[in-house]
Amino acid sequence: MSRAEMIQLGWDSCDIIIVSGDAYVDHPSFGMAVIGRTLEAQGFRVGIIAQPDWQSAEAFQALGKPNLFFGVAAGNMDSMINHYTADRKIRSDDAYTPGGEAGKRPDRATLVYTQRCKEAFKDVPVIIGGIEASLRRIAHYDYWQDKVRRSILVDSKADLLVYGNAERAIIEIAHRLAQKKPIESITDVRGTAFMRRPDDASLDGWFEIDSTDVDAPGKVDALLSPYMTTEEAAADQGTDCAKQQGEAAGAAVTPAEPGMPVVKPIQIIRKTMARTGGDGRALTTPRDRTVIRLPAFEQVRSDPVLYAHANRVLHLETNPGNARALVQRHSSGGVDRDVWLNPPPIPLSTSEMDHVFDLPYARSPHPIYADKDGSHDHSTKIPAWEMIRFSVNIMRGCFGGCTFCSITEHEGRVIQSRSEDSVIREIEDIRDKVKGFTGIISDLGGPTANMWHIGCKSPEIEAACRKPSCVYPGICPNLHTDHGPLIKLYRRARALRGVKKILIGSGLRYDLAIESPEYIQELVTHHVGGYLKIAPEHTEGGPLSKMMKPGIGTYDRFKQLFEQASAAAGKKQYLIPYFIAAHPGTADEDMMNLALWLKRNGFRADQVQTFYPSPMATATAMYHSGKNPLKKVTRDSEAVDIVKGERRRRLHKAFLRYHDPNNWPLLREALKDMGRADLIGNGKHHLIPTFQPTTDGTYQSARRKNSTEAGTKTAPNKPRAGQILTQHTGLPPRETGAARAPQRPSGAGVRSAAGGGSSSGSTSASRGTSARPARPNTASGSAATVGPRSAAKRGRR
Repeated sequence: MSRAEMIQLGWDSCDIIIVSGDAYVDHPSFGMAVIGRTLEAQGFRVGIIAQPDWQSAEAFQALGKPNLFFGVAAGNMDSMINHYTADRKIRSDDAYTPGGEAGKRPDRATLVYTQRCKEAFKDVPVIIGGIEASLRRIAHYDYWQDKVRRSILVDSKADLLVYGNAERAIIEIAHRLAQKKPIESITDVRGTAFMRRPDDASLDGWFEIDSTDVDAPGKVDALLSPYMTTEEAAADQGTDCAKQQGEAAGAAVTPAEPGMPVVKPIQIIRKTMARTGGDGRALTTPRDRTVIRLPAFEQVRSDPVLYAHANRVLHLETNPGNARALVQRHSSGGVDRDVWLNPPPIPLSTSEMDHVFDLPYARSPHPIYADKDGSHDHSTKIPAWEMIRFSVNIMRGCFGGCTFCSITEHEGRVIQSRSEDSVIREIEDIRDKVKGFTGIISDLGGPTANMWHIGCKSPEIEAACRKPSCVYPGICPNLHTDHGPLIKLYRRARALRGVKKILIGSGLRYDLAIESPEYIQELVTHHVGGYLKIAPEHTEGGPLSKMMKPGIGTYDRFKQLFEQASAAAGKKQYLIPYFIAAHPGTADEDMMNLALWLKRNGFRADQVQTFYPSPMATATAMYHSGKNPLKKVTRDSEAVDIVKGERRRRLHKAFLRYHDPNNWPLLREALKDMGRADLIGNGKHHLIPTFQPTTDGTYQSARRKNSTEAGTKTAPNKPRAGQILTQHTGLPPRETGAARAPQRPSGAGVRSAAGGGSSSGSTSASRGTSARPARPNTASGSAATVGPRSAAKRGRR
């Protein structure tokens, strides 16, 4: 990270310099560390410039000129999502910065860093990657400007873009550049995007499918007159001698009576039009030499329907086994250039995953961030590192296909799992080497906790499949759902010497879990710290169908099994469901019904966030276009109810916090407009009361930061006497026979344990509400409110 460190290592220069918007944490949950260590293992000298001062090029010259290239990433999160809430308000903290300090990276960090790298050393190639580049690799809707922006490759003027899990691609690129091959020649590496001229001579032998229009008809048969004779029809088709052909085919009819002339029957002859490139179904071109042309940037910028169509095509080409290359025209100054996207990278094998995670990570922030005592636990603590400090990432990818989530676009839907031995080795390393370890592993998971070593039964079927989800609308019969290997891993991990408890902090796919009651029993008995997070996201079929999530009945079944297992283990444990407000396809009545469900089941939402449209997500295409890209997109195809406007978004959030008096005036007005004034009253069956206490009209979430104005300091909530809440479990106080403490005020939150992020980092299109039981112990008992998922968790989903 400095010239002094280079001198200590005996380096006169770096081969590769990685520029990142995150503080440098040498841990496999941070993308820059993974890429840096992977390149180091290949023999390259790697420098890190973390959170540079972007006001000039000086900070980008600190390590000198790299011999091969600059690698630029905004960090584990998209810089805009890192900076702004779903309501486009500036966040007051940054979880990837020492002390949680905000303002250490610019908006659209990839663009700014690339520009400064070019200024620092104009002849050095710049390769962009990470989550921000992955989700902006084609023309994309930008929520913060409310418009469609060009591919980040065009705006940044970078030489190459690497998307998805980049280890294999970046190794190949680095070795080719080390062989003095020009970066312009690197056009065949999977998982990359680059600029290409339409008249590129290397395109000879490629087939192009034109998918730039939704109005082009399919195969059309010409209609011929039924009164044509055989000869006339043949002549119309450009042939002759139809009489002889008809006789040869037995077309002549023997006279019914002697002396009568031969009567020729009327024949309807169908003429088939030639199939063209406009009908993709008619082409049988080799997939590895076929490119699909998406609507140009100028088209999708001005036509939301074409934007939805382009989004649908892109998501249909995400399976590495059958995906074709994509191309999108970007014109500027009268010059046409194409953004060319190669197919996604081939998923890493188990042995390759082990290699990546077994590299010699320090598992801590760089010493430059230590305080005066040499500690990372006080004023310079990096919140995202703290959340994954004692967690283990066991896999990548997710085949759930939730439309608001960006895992598929970035990590893919094919699960990439580590071996059991590799996971155990990492747990032992944490036990033996990580300072402050108390015997608690805070998470054994990934994007989804229970997809480890789960996948398609047939590699051939998996390679040919084009479904966006393996579990929607139901679990695919070709998906094996055996949780046996995961159960075995849990048992082996918790049996390790020095390990007191293994918690599961990652989100759980409960529709998969109910396929294995033994797994639920194992999880609930040994790996739940009082509360378990799951994400039904909604209760109503309309929004759930647009999210590609299972119905609430699946949640009810899981809840039943969870409670049975908890009772059998002699424990009082509770589910914490998450919900999304204002997701595309959500009517006001849907939110009302969700609020009624929450009240009926005794849940009070502790923190609420509305749908967050991240670039490239399917739900974002719905939000922008009002169309449903889960089905074929046409001008007349299914329209989606989009929740826009501050008042309506506030209303949907208010339904989730029906118990907050600040929301009651808005809810009363809405319920009257909806014809549901019967829900206003003071009985148990009413949603909100008729009386209105004095309120200040504000809302403070359980997460102290981000819920106050920037620069405002508030004292942390201190537990009352006898109400000790442990760091790792967030459990209510133990029953000791002492007098019960007064109930905690609503909004006093405890941060829950969170899991390890994916190594490459991903970002959420939206996060929902964490709901807590209103009174989980007794009618008068206190409830530990569970705080929001950390920014580290946002970085993974």
